[in-house]
Amino acid sequence: MNAFLDVKNISARYAGERILEDINFTLNRGEFVAVLGSSGCGKSTLQNILAGILPAEEGQVFVEGTEVRGLNPRFSYMPQDDLLMPWRTVLDNVCLYSAIHGGRPAMREQARQRLRDFGLAGCERAYPGELSGGMRQRAAFLRTSLCPADILLLDEPFAALDVITRWDMQDWLKNMRQTLSRTAVLVTHDVDEALYLCDRILILSGRPARIRREIPIEDTVRDRDWLLGQGERKREIIGLLRGNG
Repeated sequence: MNAFLDVKNISARYAGERILEDINFTLNRGEFVAVLGSSGCGKSTLQNILAGILPAEEGQVFVEGTEVRGLNPRFSYMPQDDLLMPWRTVLDNVCLYSAIHGGRPAMREQARQRLRDFGLAGCERAYPGELSGGMRQRAAFLRTSLCPADILLLDEPFAALDVITRWDMQDWLKNMRQTLSRTAVLVTHDVDEALYLCDRILILSGRPARIRREIPIEDTVRDRDWLLGQGERKREIIGLLRGNG
């Protein structure tokens, strides 16, 4: 079976320095894959290349066997900040794609129907300043999911939240995977988050970043108690991040 997303031989430079070196990985449809690495190793650069924001120096990206270049509707990118516009209501914020692309009443109706699924029932006329941090992130996820894209690029989406809210949002996203029905590449510094949410973890080396190890997470039942028992896996991952092994 051919991969849904196929990333081949991606290399990149920034300010003359080699950041990424020969990055190769694949995703099947519906998979969540985490990318872990030390700060500054190039994780966000990789996301920006997939999103079409930055060009790769070398390599290719294929979706269902077709090469994609530049900004492409197959990808929907959610950066670290929620980027909600404070002067727009929740409904207007989550329907930003339709506003940019000529206005689509069908998307607004779809957004109204999905507000409850995203924990935002009754908030369509609220402004971002009236929402909690977790609610703002759920609004950003709803905006991302309403874009007609197959692949979500999630760049540390919960990093700015306090630890309890971050756990709540991780639980929420784990439960929402079936509803979202998307493929995802999750960049994170959080080893627990990667273990809890993803099917595989890609460990990047330091600069120039290469894929040091791929770790499959095949456990079908995962909860917080399961996560507490993952000490050996976490020690392995942390050792790899530190350059050991």
